[in-house]
Formats: sequence, structure tokens, C-alpha cells
Amino acid sequence: MSAAAMHPPAHPEPHALAARLRRRAPIRAAVTAVVAVLALTGCVPGSDGGEPTPRTGVERADPAVIGSVPEELAPFYGQEVVWEPCEASFACASVEVPLDYADPGAGFITLAVIRADATGQAQGTLLVNPGGPGASGVNIVRDGLTFITSERLRESFDIVGFDPRGVNRSSAVGCLTDAERDQDREKYIPAEATADQRYELYVADAREYAGLCAERSGALLGHVDTVSAARDLDILRALAGDPKLNFLGFSYGSKLGATYAGLFPERSGKLVLDGALDPSLTSAEVTLGQAAAFEKAIRAYVGFCQSEPDCPLPEGVGAGVSAIQDLFDSVESQPMTADDGRLVTIDVFLQGFILPLYDDGNWPLLTQAIDEALQGDPGTIQYLADLSAEREADGTYSSNSEDAFTAINCLDYPMATDRDQLQAEEERLVRASPTIGAYLAYGGVTCAAWKYPPVGEPAPIRAAGADPILVIGTTGDPATPYEWSVSLAGQLESAVHLTWEGEGHTAYGRAGECIGSIVDAYFVDGTVPDDGARC
Repeated sequence: MSAAAMHPPAHPEPHALAARLRRRAPIRAAVTAVVAVLALTGCVPGSDGGEPTPRTGVERADPAVIGSVPEELAPFYGQEVVWEPCEASFACASVEVPLDYADPGAGFITLAVIRADATGQAQGTLLVNPGGPGASGVNIVRDGLTFITSERLRESFDIVGFDPRGVNRSSAVGCLTDAERDQDREKYIPAEATADQRYELYVADAREYAGLCAERSGALLGHVDTVSAARDLDILRALAGDPKLNFLGFSYGSKLGATYAGLFPERSGKLVLDGALDPSLTSAEVTLGQAAAFEKAIRAYVGFCQSEPDCPLPEGVGAGVSAIQDLFDSVESQPMTADDGRLVTIDVFLQGFILPLYDDGNWPLLTQAIDEALQGDPGTIQYLADLSAEREADGTYSSNSEDAFTAINCLDYPMATDRDQLQAEEERLVRASPTIGAYLAYGGVTCAAWKYPPVGEPAPIRAAGADPILVIGTTGDPATPYEWSVSLAGQLESAVHLTWEGEGHTAYGRAGECIGSIVDAYFVDGTVPDDGARC
């Protein structure tokens, strides 16, 4: 593949939907795996009927559950929260948190919060995060409550979703307008461009994008790091009335939950970290791991396709993968045009291609998309790419997930920015994934242009003294490779590791009764599974 798309990834992240392969490093998940599954399989969102009238009114944290907090943070822990009816059967509120935890008096930002009240006797609150970074916890509770939680969890807990700082309905970063996002997705670098020409184009485009982000986001852009978001979690915990945090985090949500446990081990209750991200990895290591894992997933998909009667790929896994690579090369050399006149560049094409890999239940749709594309019709691929980017049919985008993804990762990870380093990284990525590795390169270019330097540093998280933490890994996970879950479980002193032998990203909600019953028993009954259990 001779040229990558414009805006290399800002850093590899891992979660849920498919990733915009430009301006960010590896695969993020513009939305989340669970959202992808909902959208592609047609699961019915919302509650399953019989839900209670949402509890509304003014609530304030009980001082007994707040715990010891710095004096300057006491007003945030002690604030009144006004819950109002929203979205038919939910309650919504806005919570104030410090813009800058190093200077809490310098101002505040707001977090959007949604709650589904327990259908039975509540034993506490369960906060959920769908990943990203940049995915909306409000949306996932509103649209996918019955997919990400079981009936037993909904009976036993108030389920609370929130948009982390910088995301969607909370105080949000913003870089591009909807029209600019459409234009941005149609940018591409001609295949004949040299490596040096590509690099210079990346740098120019990254500077323009970073400048718009700084201009339109203001000081917030420097305070959307994961540590600050984890500190927000503790305020949400206290305002929910829980002495310890109960948390269900998917993909990047596992990093958020593990970070919380590292900061507040004594306040960490029942934490499930599904599709785990290893916090000790550098940005380059994350991208490289994802490249290898997606290559493995592509080969698994090709084997599935060839077992079906309507597979458009030639026989043999190697030959089938080569056919996909040839298709990518063709689109890279000559972008396709969809029926609505929009250009389907290699960036858009890959975004649509990757999305169904998050769940093997959607592999038949990928076969359809490839078959159509081989005949010159990019319609289904474009649909999948729009779904990943959260673009509506009217041309609007339903969230700022892509801008938030970049902003959070640029603060969380120091990245290689030297041209020689980036080109060497590209070579390693191509070796790890001959199919998509080249498109994951040059992630450091955007963050090099960022107004705010990184504040995070990869490091193991121990969380000594925390209650047992359940870490889940899926053997065929393309976005958060299985080995990362093993590594995270080995770092956390109280972790137990659970394996699902399956394909796709994350397990709970997809893996059936075995994983589901273990997770439910952990949350509801406090039953901790044996370390190393497998399903």
C-alpha cells in the first residue's frame, strides 16, 4: 500500500466501534463495540418494559459516603444534584466538577449524567463507561441498556451512564463542524506521493486541525486526560450515595476504571474491566498490538467467509486476504463514489471495513459489503463507515467522539514525533499487519501539533488494597488484544482474570450465559470467580 490516508491516527486506542484510521493511532472505536453491535444487529434499545417512574428531585451526598477529601474539593462532593425526567423512562442531571484538579477554584465544567432506576430493591449504583475514549455513556444507557446490562443487574442496581469530561453532552471539546467533518473524511493523499511528501502533508493537515481544536475548545482541551476523568468518577460515586464505586467499563473504560482503582483503592468496590487495555504500554506498543490483532481477526473473518456459499473471495485464507489487500490498493489509488455523490476514500473504506470485525455476528454484513465493493458499489461500506463516525442520514454527527478521542489520547500518551521514528514505526506496523498496518502509522504527527503537552505516562497500575477486580479478555479481540487483559490482571494486586474464547471486542453482553452469569453473580452476590476461569 503506497500511501496512507490523511490525518494519521492520534494514537491507538482501543474500543468499540471501528476506528477512523486517520488522525489517530490505531483503532479506536468511534462509538463502542456495544453500540456497534446494537446498530448492526438491530437489538432493541432502551428498557424492556415495566420500568418504574424515574426518581427525580434534588439529592445531595451523605457526608458518611463522601470520605476524606481535600477541603478545596468539598464543594464539588457536597453539591446538590437536580434529577429531572428525560428520555421517557430515565432521570438526567448535570454535575459540576473542577476544570483543573490542581486548581479547583479556577472554574468548573459539567458532566451529563443519566440514570435508570433499579426495577427491584437497589443495593447501590453501577456506573458504566462504553469506551472510546470519547464514547457517550449517556447514549449507551439510553439506547442500549438491555444489551449492556442483564435483567438481574437492572433489578439490583441503579444504572448510571455519564459523558466523561470533553465528551458529547458534558463540557465538550470541539474541532470540526459537521460540514468540515464531511470534507475532512473526503481528503486523501494520492497513491503516487513519496514518503516525504506524505509526511509533509500529514504535518500541514495536523497543524490545521490542532489549531482549530485549540481555538474552538479553549482551556478544556488541556484537562480531558484520563486521570482527571477518574477523579470525576469519585465525585459521581459520592453523589450516587455509594461508599465504594461499582463500575462496568468496556475497552478504554477498563483503563478509566483501573486508573480509578489506582487513585482510590480504598473506595474501589466491584469493578469489571472488559476488553482490557494495558496501561503500561506506550502509544507505539498499543498501535502495534492492535495491528497484529486486527490482522488475526481479518484472517479469521476470511476463513469464515470462505466457509459460506456466497463468499466473493478466492479459496485459501492467504489468497482471500490478498484479494482484500488488492481491493484496498484499488480504493487508495482511485477513491470510489457513492450514490449520494460523496467520495469513499481509503480512510472511509477502512473505517467501514473494520466496524463489523468488532463482532463476528456481523461478519455476514462485511461479506455483503466486500461483494458489493468488488462490483463497484461502496454503498454498504459507506453506511458502515457513517455508523462508525456517528454520521446521521441528514449529514449531522450525533457526537464529538472523534475529536474527544484525539484530545484525550494526546494528553494521555507521549508519542514519537520525529520523522525517522515514525517511518520506522510504519515499517513495524506493516510487518505486524500487511493488510492495514500502513494506515495506522504516523499517529504522533497530530499530537506533535497539539497546544497542550501530554500529562500522562504509561505505567503499571497496582491498586494495592482494592477489593477483588474482575478483568475480562476475549481471545479473538481485535481492538484490545487478549494479552492486554492478562497483563492488566497481573498488574492489579487484587484482580481475577476471566477468559472468553470467542471472536470480537469485549465479552459481557455478547458471550452468553457463562460470562453473563459470572459477571452478574460478582456484582449482585459478591461472588468472585476463580482466577483463570474460562468460557
